[in-house]
Amino acid sequence: MLFDGEVDPDWDERRFLGDFYNEILHQDTCQPATADGLVLLAALAADDRIPARHRFEAVGLLFRAATVAERHLAESWPDTPQHADPDSEARAGSAVQAHVPDLLARWPAECPAVRLALAGLAVVFPTDRTLPALTPRLRTFTHQHPQGTDIGDYVRFVLVLATQDDDQILTVTEKLTDAFWTGTARGVPTRPRALHLLGQMLTKVGIGLTRAPAGQ
Repeated sequence: MLFDGEVDPDWDERRFLGDFYNEILHQDTCQPATADGLVLLAALAADDRIPARHRFEAVGLLFRAATVAERHLAESWPDTPQHADPDSEARAGSAVQAHVPDLLARWPAECPAVRLALAGLAVVFPTDRTLPALTPRLRTFTHQHPQGTDIGDYVRFVLVLATQDDDQILTVTEKLTDAFWTGTARGVPTRPRALHLLGQMLTKVGIGLTRAPAGQ
């Protein structure tokens, strides 16, 4: 049904996908079945029959599933996140990580929008191979989108995260949250604070991309 617009004249792919995504990561929380659902989500993200805007959303949801524990920790600190399910969160993170190499291998063939989401996923699961590749891969974005724009700030923050320098990451995280974004308690560890911010930025970038032509 996703691939054939003639199936049902009342078909609404966005409503279907919204319901589907909510079943996988219900209200941004992991459940025992979340990890299994992420396998389907990764398949959508890697299928060229899926429109670019939906592949972007699929990768974005993989990012949210992989970072849910850290993002919620940042929001609730020093309390324990409500509705936390550590076992399901760990399984979800492992499920996403298993698909990251194949998703990143699609980079050369992907449109700019999906590359933005993939960049966020790359710094969640950094490796000695992926981190050095981010700078040249994101160079076009830094040239086309100056600091102070949604995409420009997002890309530059991804590159800061790729340094794995906690002091630098903390400095930039605090600078950005003080200026534009919902902040977190200063006692929160650096990585959860940074991923909480990156999640907000990716969401805003996605909102902007939905207003542009597909693939832009």
